[in-house]
Amino acid sequence: MGEKVQGHRDLDVYKRAFVAAMTIYECSRAWPREEAYALTDQIRRSSRSVCANLAEAWRKRRYEAAFVSKLSDAEAEAAETQVWLEFAVRCGYVERDPARELFLAYDAVIGTLVGMLNHADTWVLPSGLRKVRQQ
Repeated sequence: MGEKVQGHRDLDVYKRAFVAAMTIYECSRAWPREEAYALTDQIRRSSRSVCANLAEAWRKRRYEAAFVSKLSDAEAEAAETQVWLEFAVRCGYVERDPARELFLAYDAVIGTLVGMLNHADTWVLPSGLRKVRQQ
């Protein structure tokens, strides 16, 4: 199968979302100053939030409802990032091809998140392991 997942940073979906968020950061550095508190801030926030919500979901695996809620938030933030990408292309801030690659990367992230949501029970800690432990 692969290496055992010990933390959120080991999740392939987290790694892909992190790379995409950093790519967005790099390309948005050249965007117009007037977009600093609008499009630039929004796309950076939503792309980073995918990763943050994945981290929170991982730590909330003791409770299925909390885990699902955070995964749902990550999915929503990924979709929001796609919307901001569309605006960036229409405004001429990013070329279509790099934006398409990022859009497809977020499609893949969303697909993985939906798979995790549909099989949340396989991710949630068994009841015997739900005690809070120091890590």
